[in-house]
Amino acid sequence: MGWRDALHGLHGLRRAPASPAASPSVADLMAQAYEAAGAGDYEAALAIWGPLAHQGMARAQNNIGKCFGEGLGVARDSALALQWLTLAADAGDPIGQRNLAEVYFKGEGVEQNAVRAAELYRAAAEAGDGPAQDMLSWMLVEGQMIPGDLSDARRWAEAAAAQGIVPAMTRLGLIYHNALGVDRDAVQAARWWDKAAALGDPDAQAMLGAAYQLGAGVPRDGVAALMWLLRARAGASPLADSFIQPTFASLSAAEIERAKALADLPLPEQVA
Repeated sequence: MGWRDALHGLHGLRRAPASPAASPSVADLMAQAYEAAGAGDYEAALAIWGPLAHQGMARAQNNIGKCFGEGLGVARDSALALQWLTLAADAGDPIGQRNLAEVYFKGEGVEQNAVRAAELYRAAAEAGDGPAQDMLSWMLVEGQMIPGDLSDARRWAEAAAAQGIVPAMTRLGLIYHNALGVDRDAVQAARWWDKAAALGDPDAQAMLGAAYQLGAGVPRDGVAALMWLLRARAGASPLADSFIQPTFASLSAAEIERAKALADLPLPEQVA
């Protein structure tokens, strides 16, 4: 597939007006496009990304593919999304690789292929893309869709967690809790759940609440347990259901009211 084949899907979009002033840099153009996209004007963003993509800029190709995939500024077209994301991924753009991996994983406009998705996620992960590292870890641990060593799952989760990817922190807690490629370590599990819970992940909040209820890796504390379980339930985590009623039953009315009050407080990161 050539440039013209992929670009035909952009016919009819508004073009960026020519300027008599000196041509802006690529960085400036990309900043303008992202500003337009952030304001919801995807047509203006695409008018900038189109010429850059024609010149071979992989990130612009990725952005166009994502717009076609989600119907942002253009009619949704999974075939064109696949074409543009393939160009970006083939050019080595890690975000393009990750987005193309998602297309193969979900089977959007192409036959579903978990192995191909994993290959693309791995390429993006090796280039340092945090969400790709997280997804690759998930596929290795929870999906069981691809062959691999559980130590790789932990390594990729740690890499993603270091970039602030919260689900990876929650998964690390499960890795240590379930002894997946590591020795069982309740303290490490609780430590990772604590990090993710403080950042608002409902499943981590549920598991941390359970840890406090059972005294697994943390001192037993019914009030702390109920506080985290209430937050997890408010966040729609199904993991809270099996622990919340026993925790209620173990507490006095005063302790329950204290836990409820604590659960309503902002998380540490939300405090002004």
